[in-house]
Amino acid sequence: MIGVEVARQLREAGLEWKPAPGDSFAIPDRDLDEDTFVLSNMTIEVYPVPEGRVIGFNGTTEWALDDVELDEALWLPREDQLRDLLGGTFRSLRRGDAGYEVGITLLGEDRTFTAATPEEAYAAALLHLLAAAGL
Repeated sequence: MIGVEVARQLREAGLEWKPAPGDSFAIPDRDLDEDTFVLSNMTIEVYPVPEGRVIGFNGTTEWALDDVELDEALWLPREDQLRDLLGGTFRSLRRGDAGYEVGITLLGEDRTFTAATPEEAYAAALLHLLAAAGL
């Protein structure tokens, strides 16, 4: 799983979260940075309210939290979600000497992104794509 800082970079680069059951997220800047939460149909759900959408904590699982505005939560995409977001640009994932390497092809140019974990390598490639899309 990617960390809060990488997730923050992805959000700032324009990655939008469409919450779905099974998604992991953090609630940074509220003394919960190290905690990871997972959306579930039974305990943690997204609810529409007049002001927007909130994440509701049901039951006793997270008794100290009632609702958190969606924009306060930070999506922590899984490896498969990051790979899917690369779409048709994704070419390969392999283990290299320096970690994991993700290869993509964008506008005919091959690029490789290396990181300690597959998720971080996927995230680096996605950050590149988001930056290229913003041009």
